[in-house]
Amino acid sequence: MTRVGYIGLGLMGSAIARNLMKAGCSLVVHNRSQQIVEQLVSEGATAAHSPKEVAQQVDFVFTNLPDSPDVEKVVLGPNGISEGAHEGLIYVDNSTIKPETARHIAAELAKVGVAALDAPVSGGQIGAQQGTLVIMVGGPQEAFDKAVPLFKAMGKSWLLVGDSGAGQIAKAANQIMVGAQMAAMGELMVFAQKCGVDPFKVVEAIKGGAAQCWTMDVKPQRLAQGIRTPGFKAYMQLKDLKIVLDTGETYAVPLPLSEITTELFQAMIDMGNGELDNSAVLSVLEQEAGVRVGPTIVTP
Repeated sequence: MTRVGYIGLGLMGSAIARNLMKAGCSLVVHNRSQQIVEQLVSEGATAAHSPKEVAQQVDFVFTNLPDSPDVEKVVLGPNGISEGAHEGLIYVDNSTIKPETARHIAAELAKVGVAALDAPVSGGQIGAQQGTLVIMVGGPQEAFDKAVPLFKAMGKSWLLVGDSGAGQIAKAANQIMVGAQMAAMGELMVFAQKCGVDPFKVVEAIKGGAAQCWTMDVKPQRLAQGIRTPGFKAYMQLKDLKIVLDTGETYAVPLPLSEITTELFQAMIDMGNGELDNSAVLSVLEQEAGVRVGPTIVTP
């Protein structure tokens, strides 16, 4: 039985952890909030008091944390994963963080004999729950090959993109597209509403043509029901877009569209809507246009 540790049990992490248990893994968990830990323990997991304690007990240790400093602290800080290092341990990070941070962590873990994979995911809470995530991976081939059976429990596709940091570059690229799609969908729906045409019928009319994309296939149905809860929280989308811009600055890449998309999400967060789904970025345009798309927000 493969021994797996999972640290960071939010909407995504808890769902991934459950899928790993369903696949037959022996699971050790750690999280700042204890409620989810207690739930997973009741389902068969074992609790640990620190990242170090998790690492000491497992063959693979995963993290799924909000941002680069959080991952660096859990991996390299006091009582961190690096202090629990042992021969054969493989570290897998499902967080979305800066590529430079992923490379730094991989280099530091290599000093204590731990192979590291940066393996951010796409597919949101639904994908995590259904085990249909897309997994973008950076790191050594040997560690990737050993992790593939676990990726099978988590997702529908997984690809080794390149060396350490390459998974995070791929995720940043993914977020360029996701952010732009959310903004474009919101703009076209507000445009239709303001022009006196049912935006949901417009979506049905155009989504089978060149405008077709995952966002158009999935998000309008939720908006039509007034559901703007996550999904994928808008403040996390903003965080990811800031990683895109920071990485673009590091490599001198012009990112004019991502700059505009970031401004829209920043305006959404400034409106107090950061906990809503990233598709609710249309609220910024609704406010400016003086219209509302779909019914009042409901709980799914």
